[in-house]
Amino acid sequence: MLLDAIDDLRRIVPPIPDALIWERPGGAASIGFHMLHLAGSADRLLTYATGAPLSESQRKWLAAEKDPESLGMSGADLLERAVGTLERALGVLRHTSAEELDLPRPVGRAALPSSVRGLLYHVAEHSQRHLGQIATTVKVVQGSDESPLGESGE
Repeated sequence: MLLDAIDDLRRIVPPIPDALIWERPGGAASIGFHMLHLAGSADRLLTYATGAPLSESQRKWLAAEKDPESLGMSGADLLERAVGTLERALGVLRHTSAEELDLPRPVGRAALPSSVRGLLYHVAEHSQRHLGQIATTVKVVQGSDESPLGESGE
């Protein structure tokens, strides 16, 4: 799932003009929001998976997701951030032993219960959800009948 997400992001984002990255068709979330949130949420989930608290920088990025256009990031900037975070997730997966997968991990200020396995799975699942939203929004803002994910949409 993570490798597919990285490949799909690298394929569908570069051709999108920066003028369309922040378009909100019908008031829906922009491509830029989905890319920023994909990267930010994956980063936060990975932090929780390692048992660490969020840093001040991560809290600032989380706050910025409420007004992502104010960051002035281009499609290339967002792509670099999203792909970099997903590549980091692959590294965490590679270095997580089977014994660590079921270790409990609290999530967020409410310390909701989860596990390393649950958090790593959620990184992949959540990334796929936002990739789907990105692909749909690309299709809408470009006025295209074709899926940016390919013929089958997969």
